[in-house]
Amino acid sequence: MTQMPTPAFNGLYGDLIMEHFRNPRNRDPIDGAQLEAAEFNPFCGDRVELQLGLDARERVDRVSARSEGCSIIQASASLLSDSLDGMTLEQVDGLAERFRTMMLAGARGDLSGPDEDLGDLQALEVVRQYPVRIKCALLPWTALQVGLERYRAERADSAGSF
Repeated sequence: MTQMPTPAFNGLYGDLIMEHFRNPRNRDPIDGAQLEAAEFNPFCGDRVELQLGLDARERVDRVSARSEGCSIIQASASLLSDSLDGMTLEQVDGLAERFRTMMLAGARGDLSGPDEDLGDLQALEVVRQYPVRIKCALLPWTALQVGLERYRAERADSAGSF
């Protein structure tokens, strides 16, 4: 049987995670947001609401991420909101996929090194050592994915109806 590595001294609650938990970013609602989504985990009570404002070129120019629950979901939502500014929707998809891959690799027991392209989001890598908390970190990203799918479906429907 393989043994999981011992977590770092500061464990699950590293400095950056605690900073985003105590001082979450981008919590103000956005009037006229083009993309909105909410997710709720009934097992633990975690909740997140995301809104994205897009410019004429479909680049993210405003983000709102409001969350309730444990420090991990709140930090994840805050870090997500800080990461998206100026990105195209394709870049958002890529970032979300890299983040999900990092987190789910940990759920499979793969605790290999971080993805250097994730910037501050790498702080959540430590959550992989606590499989029960991975869902907390992923909930804002699930909301983002649902919102992107809904936004694209609505755009495809409106483009098809002349």
